[in-house]
Amino acid sequence: MKLINWWPPMLGTGIWLSYVSPRLDEFRVKMHLRWFNKNLIGIHYGGSLYSMCDPWYMFILTANLGKKYLVMDKAAAIRYLKPGRGTLYCTFRLEQEQISAIRSEIDEIGKKDYTFLCEIRNKEGEIVCEVDKVVYVRKKDFDWDAFNAKNQKDRVS
Repeated sequence: MKLINWWPPMLGTGIWLSYVSPRLDEFRVKMHLRWFNKNLIGIHYGGSLYSMCDPWYMFILTANLGKKYLVMDKAAAIRYLKPGRGTLYCTFRLEQEQISAIRSEIDEIGKKDYTFLCEIRNKEGEIVCEVDKVVYVRKKDFDWDAFNAKNQKDRVS
């Protein structure tokens, strides 16, 4: 998994995966401030801050739900709270109970969007930036025809 550090979007922004839990339910990343990831006023570039949060919840769910489920990043919202200087850190974790609850819910309803809060922190532990990540999860054998028929029926009613 740590080969992702050499994937161009990570390498090019200076994002470094520093920890992966054995169950693939926790990832920790860091990003040093370098000449190639700072903006015009000398702080972390916003796109790099977002990139710190991009794939991790999708990875956690894909690894833990298994092959019967499709997991995709769907949307994000970013809030800058203070200037990002120096090395920044972010931890992404889902408890096994959360993963089991998501699996049960998807088994029952077929598909759903989940929103996860990512908090990017500086070395003092202060939150520099928050990113809401929306991740789409569905069963691979989801019955789109039945879903569309139900929605059509609900619109007519």
